[in-house]
Amino acid sequence: MKMADCKGPAGYSCPVEATIDIIGGKWKSVILFHLIDGKKRFNELRRLIPKVTQRMLTLQLRELERDGIVHREIYKQVPPKVEYRLTEFGQTLIPIINQMMSWGVSHADKIEEARKQSAAAE
Repeated sequence: MKMADCKGPAGYSCPVEATIDIIGGKWKSVILFHLIDGKKRFNELRRLIPKVTQRMLTLQLRELERDGIVHREIYKQVPPKVEYRLTEFGQTLIPIINQMMSWGVSHADKIEEARKQSAAAE
């Protein structure tokens, strides 16, 4: 299939737009990466992703839950316990997240070098 011939799903100009709508942004892919190996509590995700704010983590988790990618389980206990896990639908993103990880491992040095060169040229 030629890229120019590719029509997007309803409401999208192309299929890549649909994927980015679900996992785009700075934190969603990182959250998904940490959920690949199993359920996590909110504060555990905060520790794993120290640069994300509490507000942003909450927002991103809500959006992933709304889109059917993440399931939130609330346990009726004191103090309340909440866990997040990938849904079956969310697990379909695992190959994409793993490829993103591999690309990042393979190219992190090139990214850093390009940014250094760009900063030196300014």
